[in-house]
Amino acid sequence: MSETETFETIRYTADVVIIDTDRNVLLIERGWDPFEGHWALAGGHVDPGETSRAAAARELEEETGVRVLAEDLRQVGVWDAPGRDPRGRYVTVAYLAVVPAGTPAVAGDDARTVSWWPLDALPSRLAFDHSEVLAAAITAAA
Repeated sequence: MSETETFETIRYTADVVIIDTDRNVLLIERGWDPFEGHWALAGGHVDPGETSRAAAARELEEETGVRVLAEDLRQVGVWDAPGRDPRGRYVTVAYLAVVPAGTPAVAGDDARTVSWWPLDALPSRLAFDHSEVLAAAITAAA
């Protein structure tokens, strides 16, 4: 008897939770589907030959103009639940960094806009499972 294995395509991504010293978090407003118009963490696909940590630093700078060194990013966790992204199976490694209050941010790349949000007044429309990622990062930052 032979068994047939089936495999699904899995996309590898990195997300970044950036909190400033005044306890605000930097979010981007998505300018494309899925979740167009929703707020999200900066992040994106890991390029071939790149680590998720390096991808997180790169995506943060591309989407917000905020630059942090990859080695200053602290891993928060891995999110891999089936169905977390309507486009297919995505596995993301999330990172955390703390930056000085008043760090300027400018929308770039795929972001419609960027904004600093107080941790106690987050927008109600967060994309994907980013509310879970944020909760884990806030706990890790405490």
